[in-house]
Amino acid sequence: MIAVPNNPKISPDEYFEWEAMQEIRYEYINGDVFAMAGGTIDHSTIAANLIALLRPHVRGRNCRVLGSDAKVGISKNGEFFYPDLLVTCDDRDRNSAKAVFYPTLIIEVLSPSTEAYNRGAKFARYRQLTSLCEYVLVSSERLCVEAFRLNERGKWELTPYGEGDLLELASIDFECAIAAIYEDVEFLE
Repeated sequence: MIAVPNNPKISPDEYFEWEAMQEIRYEYINGDVFAMAGGTIDHSTIAANLIALLRPHVRGRNCRVLGSDAKVGISKNGEFFYPDLLVTCDDRDRNSAKAVFYPTLIIEVLSPSTEAYNRGAKFARYRQLTSLCEYVLVSSERLCVEAFRLNERGKWELTPYGEGDLLELASIDFECAIAAIYEDVEFLE
């Protein structure tokens, strides 16, 4: 994420209008816009695998799986982010054209340049979403998935997954082999 220099603070409406004319995507935080970094082929492969796994599972359940072109809005007045993948099952998102405000599940595919941000500041902002039940981080450099789930006490609990494990996404009653997420990804030794 790279801040756009010398830009005055803008409103959410100005952000949507301005970003629609840009060639790349920008996140919006407190009136400032930040250019999104590009990903790798492995990053894209992992995200595509997740969409391919999740879409058939939610079909017919009033849920939508959306990829990295869909914004998540923390509120109508901003902050707006682009997760790699999200699932919303809330009717209030059904006709939303600009952003999803009630995701159930958010998944971020980590890269070295985004990992600290996705684990820290971005996750802190996502936790403000009252609809969010699970936040999943998927490494693009090694076979490692971490699922953060909101428990019945309102606390976020971490469940790590590795080679040979089955990933459980309780928020949408889904399970798959970790290997399926990493299909066609070859890690460098």
